[in-house]
Amino acid sequence: MLDKKALDVQVLHVAPLTSIADYLVLGSAESDRQTRAVADSIVDALARVNQRPLSLEGTTSGQWVLVDFGDVVAHVFRQDARSHYALERLWSDARQIPLADKASVPTPEAKERLTRKARS
Repeated sequence: MLDKKALDVQVLHVAPLTSIADYLVLGSAESDRQTRAVADSIVDALARVNQRPLSLEGTTSGQWVLVDFGDVVAHVFRQDARSHYALERLWSDARQIPLADKASVPTPEAKERLTRKARS
């Protein structure tokens, strides 16, 4: 997200609050075109590590693009749409992961290893 100059990027740990995802990544853009570019960069970056989105929605309008990777769901909003929907308020009980602390968001491989270890 940051490589396409997304604004106010936040990572929320929502796993204790819902079964839909473990993490929500929120970011804003200044235009529809930038919103689509940010979403494309997310898809491209994860494709390089063989991760494909389960769903990609909102690219036609570009006001709110959702990229669903299962355990991680990225929301890229145009700034006015982000303030209108206010997902940060909706998920205010979620723990915010500082961007400098990216290591605390496990990769899919690390998550699988942790799951296997917990089962044994």
